Amino acid sequence: MTTNSQPTNTPHYPEQVTGMYILARALKNVGIETVYGLVGIPITEAAYMIQGQGIRFVGFRHEQQAGMAAATDGFLTKKPGVLMTVSSLGFMNGLTATANATVNCYPMIQISGASDPAMVDMNMGTYEQLDQFNTAKPVVKAAFRCSKAEDIPSAIARAYRAAVSGRPGGVYIDMTTPALGQVMNREDAEKLLYQPVDIYSPVAPNQESVDRAVKLLASAKRPAILLGKGAAYAQIDDKIKTLIEKHNIPYLPMSMAKGLMPDAGPLSALSCRSTIMQKADVVMIIGARLNWMLSFGKGKWNPDMKFIQLDVEPQEMDVNVPIAAPVVGDMGLALDAILAKLSVASMSTDPAWLSALQAETKEKNAKFQARLAANKGTMPMDHWTAIGIIKPILESNPDIILVNEGANTLDDTRVAIDMSLPRHRIDCATWAIMGMGMGSVVGAAVASGKQVVAIEGDSAFGFSGMDFSTICRFNLPVTVVILNNGGIYNGIGVPMDKTSDPAPTTLDINARYDKLGEAFGAQTYYVQTPEELKKALTESIASKKPCLIDVQLAADSGKESGHIGYLNPAPLQNITV
Repeated sequence: MTTNSQPTNTPHYPEQVTGMYILARALKNVGIETVYGLVGIPITEAAYMIQGQGIRFVGFRHEQQAGMAAATDGFLTKKPGVLMTVSSLGFMNGLTATANATVNCYPMIQISGASDPAMVDMNMGTYEQLDQFNTAKPVVKAAFRCSKAEDIPSAIARAYRAAVSGRPGGVYIDMTTPALGQVMNREDAEKLLYQPVDIYSPVAPNQESVDRAVKLLASAKRPAILLGKGAAYAQIDDKIKTLIEKHNIPYLPMSMAKGLMPDAGPLSALSCRSTIMQKADVVMIIGARLNWMLSFGKGKWNPDMKFIQLDVEPQEMDVNVPIAAPVVGDMGLALDAILAKLSVASMSTDPAWLSALQAETKEKNAKFQARLAANKGTMPMDHWTAIGIIKPILESNPDIILVNEGANTLDDTRVAIDMSLPRHRIDCATWAIMGMGMGSVVGAAVASGKQVVAIEGDSAFGFSGMDFSTICRFNLPVTVVILNNGGIYNGIGVPMDKTSDPAPTTLDINARYDKLGEAFGAQTYYVQTPEELKKALTESIASKKPCLIDVQLAADSGKESGHIGYLNPAPLQNITV
């Protein structure tokens, strides 16, 4: 019998609150809708309080995957994805993803519980002692330390602003145990909360830079536009479409810009990458960097070609090669100004340029289709056999978000599957790292509410496979396809010395990844033939439930490092990888 006259479901609002409550309220106050993380000392109760504010808390098995989910959320929504971790190694696990977000220009905030900094500074050997704040600073865009509860609202607001302003990136907040546990009067705590004003302020480029860019583009005989993931992130799809279609400029997308304009569109130069590099005289770069993926703007590039570059970061200009027409500022405002100026300009494009690219595209696409057809009946299946089955199914379901990682699996899928909608392809991006798969799948599904298909190499899946359980626990509409060739690159590596150990690149050609899916209650398939794969993928997509398809490939399918084997140093010895 209870002596409380209030209904048992009446919320309890104590007169005093902790820093954990202030954290939850501060996140809610700036509009955060989802937090990804893994709980433990000292953040467990904070996670409950965050959930109590109506914020979705998506709990993972590993902090790195939670961070990859947060980063993907940031890329898709333009709001910071939020990661919450415990201290010490939990912080370090998450920092991998935050550093990756910074390099890839995804807005993200990592909040990690931390030991009392006074004890850390005196090296007292406190629980999970680590100077996390100074560990994070070199690899993030900004870092803040909350030593008391009063710091928390300001840290959240400033971290949000830092994550999305200018070039987006990862921000770290050191959420110390004293700050989380500090007790305050509710009335005083509520007074700390505020909504930041004008949290992202787009800055327009100067008119002189716009005039220079338009003059150069209009004078080009063989112009092209190169689209990067920054262009996809900016969500200025209509402006890019107008620029390209109104002025008949061929375009070449980087991998995560695929679908910003249709890969199979009449102005697509996706199959003519080398020709663009060798023969274009003016290339406008929108939201991309002339880094290793573009040969640093050198090598195969036409030495007389001139670059126009649109970027929000002024320090990106003249990296590796001189930029003839830098346009620094918000990409949307830059394109508004360029389109206005182009409306009274005349393009000088050689009519033969576009027709030659279209003829080359037709010829190369026919050869590629012939390659897929030639591999159609290969048994055991290889990558091209499997991808040849997957390709028409995904292309007929364009609103599915594709997550893709691996070596051969990544490269071959990227080449084969045409995208027709923006921000529907997520991969390992700038660093080309493995281990983003299941985290990005969860982040994409949660942030977009859409169906997701992941195409994973068996090695790549191994980095994050346990978080397939997260997909199942949250009942997300995700299908994971694992192409198993039994190894890192392939399963036929030969040890260089007499040993009973497997070669460094050998995994397990007989592994049954479908059994992992069964353990967490997913619908699973083990397929060995093209017909079985087609049936499994079609059924999985139709179900809109967690599904895992284990695709058995031949052990000799795949080559070392996929399409970028040229980056390997020459070993000067005979090694079978």
